[in-house]
Amino acid sequence: MLELWRDQLDLLVRAGTPLIWIRSPEEERVEALLQQAVSRLGNRRLATWNFIDGLGGVLNSEGLGARQPMVVLQWLQELEASQPTLLLLKDFHRFCDDPGIARMLRNLTSRLRERPHTLVLSTGAWTPPAELDESLTLLDLPLPRENEIQSLLQSIAQASGSSLDADVLEELTHACSGLTEARVRHVAARALAQRGALSRDDLTDVLEEKRRSLARSEVLEFCHTDADPADIGGLDALKHWLNQRHQAFSDEARSFGLPLPRGVLLVGPQGTGKSLTARAVAHSWSMPLLRLDVGRLFAGLVGASEARTRETIERAEAMAPCVLWIDEIDKGFGGDARSDGGTSQRVLATVLTWMAEKRSAVFVVATANAVDRLPAELLRKGRFDEIFLLDLPAPAERESILSLHVARRRPGLSLPLSSVVGRTEGYSGAELEQTVIEGMHLAFAERRELSESDLIRAASQLVPLSRTAREQLDALKHWASSGRARAASSTTPESFRIAPDEEA
Repeated sequence: MLELWRDQLDLLVRAGTPLIWIRSPEEERVEALLQQAVSRLGNRRLATWNFIDGLGGVLNSEGLGARQPMVVLQWLQELEASQPTLLLLKDFHRFCDDPGIARMLRNLTSRLRERPHTLVLSTGAWTPPAELDESLTLLDLPLPRENEIQSLLQSIAQASGSSLDADVLEELTHACSGLTEARVRHVAARALAQRGALSRDDLTDVLEEKRRSLARSEVLEFCHTDADPADIGGLDALKHWLNQRHQAFSDEARSFGLPLPRGVLLVGPQGTGKSLTARAVAHSWSMPLLRLDVGRLFAGLVGASEARTRETIERAEAMAPCVLWIDEIDKGFGGDARSDGGTSQRVLATVLTWMAEKRSAVFVVATANAVDRLPAELLRKGRFDEIFLLDLPAPAERESILSLHVARRRPGLSLPLSSVVGRTEGYSGAELEQTVIEGMHLAFAERRELSESDLIRAASQLVPLSRTAREQLDALKHWASSGRARAASSTTPESFRIAPDEEA
């Protein structure tokens, strides 16, 4: 990718492009790449300017134009053709709203077509004035790719007098993907200061660095999680499938010819562990978890929602490898497109196109409660690797979930649970957790240890969702029974089996 970018830059300079905007927050990296371009192209020099220091890299003109942006433009305008120059202007976008500066840039655009000079603006996010649209040639600088990050980490390790095992180098390289070169150096410097060497222990620092880079996002949220697959009762088929997909992120899988996993859609009643699964996947895979708030994608201005969606996708890909959690996707894309002028359909189309064509290590975990509201194109093969139905837990799973919550809150306590399991038919995982908590309240009020009878009393007082939302669950049962989703558990509870008269 960077090689292609270098070729594009060289071509623009050789073609006499007068004004280039390199969009990137990595100022030092841009300057280093321009210096390399000057060396490749030959017979050119690189000059730089910033508001404080003025002109640099030009003999007899050092400091020219300090605090005077118009002066440096006049200098370039009058520069002889015998001294071909690339002039890098830093933070110059701040002055482009001035009518005089904008006019001067447009004049330079015409004049530089006859001279071998190139004006380069380096900045991150910026909306240029409309009058400069035709003058600017945009060149996006991609973030460092994995081969660049790997070379950088190797050079840092060698310079520190330490070595990196191949598997540790691979993990760190994948983890640092999406960080700027400066941030990678910062993480490495902190690791060397703390431990004297780069190691697998630095993965935590990398995730923290990524969290900071997302702090300003209005749509994506960096979620801390310590959940683990062991915290999830049941769902053995889903856990096995996820373990297989985790292995597919390795370099060995690429050599084998496997594509990067796309993602999974988890459907089922509330409280069956869909959100917990998303958190557990990210934690067990040592990947950052990004939660997408679909509602915040929809901005008020025309076209703003689509632009915000593209920006969100770019941010997620910059954080790869990562887990992108789209919670309750049915609420975001399950409405009537006519009520919002088609905005939701255009946003959905952007997301679907990205999901179908993405080549980045962004694993999408989407959750939905009401699949009947989801558009058919979202459920088509190719969007997700698989769709799983998370049923209400079967008896063995209910016992596992109850045991897990009792052990977590009352370590060392062993209780017979068969009677409780028999009285909690149709209870979700969240309702079973609440049963344990309510039973503990009953025991604590009497200042004694939790007992099986407390759990039985608590279960009898709770009205499960399977009774209050029976119609919704029946609709989900019929939808899943047609083979549209795989069961997340190897056992299917009675409440979700299709009776013979229902199949007819």
